[in-house]
Amino acid sequence: MPHPSEPSKSFTSIEALMQAIALLRTLINHYLAQRQHLETPSPEAFDPQTLDQAMAAAPTLQTLGAVFGLSRFEGVILLCCAAQALYPDIGEQLAIAHQNPETPYLTFQLACQCFPDPHWDAILDHRPLRRWQLLHNADTPEIPRARLQIDEAILHYLMDQPYHDPVLSSVCTPLANPATDPLQPSHRHILNQIVAVLGNGENSSPLIQLCGTYTKIQTAIAAHVGQHLGLSLYRLPSDAIPSDRADLQRLILRWQRWYALNPSLLIVDAQSVPVTAERARPPLIDAFLETVNVPVLVSTETRLSLSHPAVITFEVEGLLYAEQLQLWQQAWPPEDDASRPILAQLASQFRLSAAMIRTACATIQSESPASTPETRDRLWNFCRRQARPQLEALAQRINVQSTWDDLVLPERETAILHQITTHVRQQAKVYQQWGFSGKTQRGLGLSVLFAGASGTGKTTAAEILANELHLDLFRIDLSAVMSKFIGETEKNLRRIFDAAEVGGAILLFDEADALFGKRTQVKDSHDRHANIEVSYLLQRMETYQGLAILTTNLKDNLDQAFLRRLRFVLNFPYPKTPERQRIWQRAFPPQTPLAALDYGVLAELDITGGVIKAIALNAAFLAADANEPVTMQHLLSATQTEFLKEGRSLSTIDRRDWEDTK
Repeated sequence: MPHPSEPSKSFTSIEALMQAIALLRTLINHYLAQRQHLETPSPEAFDPQTLDQAMAAAPTLQTLGAVFGLSRFEGVILLCCAAQALYPDIGEQLAIAHQNPETPYLTFQLACQCFPDPHWDAILDHRPLRRWQLLHNADTPEIPRARLQIDEAILHYLMDQPYHDPVLSSVCTPLANPATDPLQPSHRHILNQIVAVLGNGENSSPLIQLCGTYTKIQTAIAAHVGQHLGLSLYRLPSDAIPSDRADLQRLILRWQRWYALNPSLLIVDAQSVPVTAERARPPLIDAFLETVNVPVLVSTETRLSLSHPAVITFEVEGLLYAEQLQLWQQAWPPEDDASRPILAQLASQFRLSAAMIRTACATIQSESPASTPETRDRLWNFCRRQARPQLEALAQRINVQSTWDDLVLPERETAILHQITTHVRQQAKVYQQWGFSGKTQRGLGLSVLFAGASGTGKTTAAEILANELHLDLFRIDLSAVMSKFIGETEKNLRRIFDAAEVGGAILLFDEADALFGKRTQVKDSHDRHANIEVSYLLQRMETYQGLAILTTNLKDNLDQAFLRRLRFVLNFPYPKTPERQRIWQRAFPPQTPLAALDYGVLAELDITGGVIKAIALNAAFLAADANEPVTMQHLLSATQTEFLKEGRSLSTIDRRDWEDTK
């Protein structure tokens, strides 16, 4: 039936194919008449050139012959197999030709007898019919007598239907063309280089490798490449590449055949492939890419070491600051001068896509067209929410509520915390406007070390910074990061830092002594790779433009190389009596009913702020259960419970002081 989209062309093509099949019938009858030693009747007189002309007039048959290099003999075999599938009654002619009613089908042996210009090598597997799987033959030890059957996809193609290969459709997904969104200059530069390489007209097909975690940008670049070269885009997940050698070769051949008939661009998604120093060349992906020999792009998080003789690699990064700022300014009302500073901060703090920037601006403006501080706050928080999902799967987000009133520190340490907030707030001006990021990204990372005993306020200080800067705080679970498998730890760290870059989140490596310890002398391969992990971490800390906070109870155990790369080192001292009294005075919320508490006596307890908060909370539960205000007796009981947990007990002097407060 005619193709619905192009009725006139399809009708002409199918009509020409039917005419060629009719002449093929005449050819078979001519063979039967000759074999029976009968004089061929004039209506059945046959001129082979008429069949050639009819086959040349069928566009799809002509295309198959030209693309795959079919000989005249092979073309007639293909036509006969198509006729056999379309007209079962042809089987009767073929059975008569075989002189066997049990063989109503074409065999290579019969084709050599009745078709013009036969050649024996047409049956060999390197010739087009079998190499490109245009035909299939039944499993039999006698291949010349095997039934020849046309491939389903090739039959549909001959009938001028959209080319569809069921083998490929089960693993390859067509991608909707996202090339409508223009690329930014840094990504357009990559696009131009790829197009220049793939469009140079040479027979060789270099392999393009796109590295990084910005998979959407990689896909957009691939879509633009396909658009420039006039190719559709398809995605092949790396885990869909079969491990069986025969299935792998079949997949390669089918894609090569697809490319020959329907030129397309394939992007192999290898983002989830585990890559280590010892396993940088995944065997299945490597075997597929080395053999496929048509334009292919590889999307991978980490650079792969591949056997392909011509691998061209591009590191795909997020949008540059200037590109993001321009997008923010284009999407936000230009007359809103009051919002220009916040737009610069957004461009510096978040690494959002062009589509997400436009979505953020449109959403906030629809909620509140007027430019107010509340509107700008909503815009900032909208960006925070969009950047969360990537990191929430890798780390624990802390819901921060602590303020400066919740932390008691000496003035010098408090001043350093305020300096840290200044560095985060002003990084757009210093790095971008004043040019500090123009030459190198090294040394721009804002890494801070909080050192001190447990309970001295390190985590609380991190929460205060996040609350003050209106940024998300994520605690890194070191048990999930560190791996006994070589190369896995740095891979986990890379994912965390790359995900954090999107939203400029604050990373809290709590109690990081195990991961950030001194580098060891190399005694075996594990020591060598442990040092590689440390070196990789140092490099990421230097380039991460968000805030990374490391906490430790044992500062002396840290490698000096770490300390040199830290912007700030903040020591949290063990609180003395005056600091402990201030902590006790702030330990209870204003709503908590309190009896006359002697904060001077409480401050004599030699404990940290974290322990004070635990005692205050426990005492509040005791008072609530007794339906009383919090008293010194409740605090005494809570203190004894806390000390028992730590294996301590109140001294006689402490008890006497508590008794005096009754």
